[in-house]
Amino acid sequence: MGTKGKEIVNLKTEEVVRLLNKAYADEWFAYYQYWVGAKVVKGPMRPAVVQELEEHAADELKHATKIVDRIIQLGGRPLLKPADWASQANCPYIAPSNEHVVKVLEQNIKGEQCAIEVYNKLLQYLEGKDTLTYHMVLEILEDEVEHEEDLETILEDIKLCK
Repeated sequence: MGTKGKEIVNLKTEEVVRLLNKAYADEWFAYYQYWVGAKVVKGPMRPAVVQELEEHAADELKHATKIVDRIIQLGGRPLLKPADWASQANCPYIAPSNEHVVKVLEQNIKGEQCAIEVYNKLLQYLEGKDTLTYHMVLEILEDEVEHEEDLETILEDIKLCK
């Protein structure tokens, strides 16, 4: 990051990078949870669920890209080993061991709810101190809120069909 860019961040960049790396780990877990869930899910409305999970997986990968780009802009280093994700993540990876659509949707809703909490706290921390990171996090939070709503709507539809 350039000299003037560093001047406008009113926080220790090391702490911002640490928090972003935790969110980066979350995004990789979320990506994989959606991606693998789309591959193994079974049950009613499967095609619609698969499509939604694949769309969300793509969004999570975009989030990871935004976060890693910001980490590098701040002069930090992203987590380089997937083994580090588990120890750094805010939100746990939940394997879709029960492949039924209801269970997969419920697991992903929990993941989105965790992400919403994480990004909301991060916004509070960044507000008025790092405008660029704040706006990036706000965009990601908007997506996570939308994801939760999408998944809850599909889950409600499935439950109404019973």
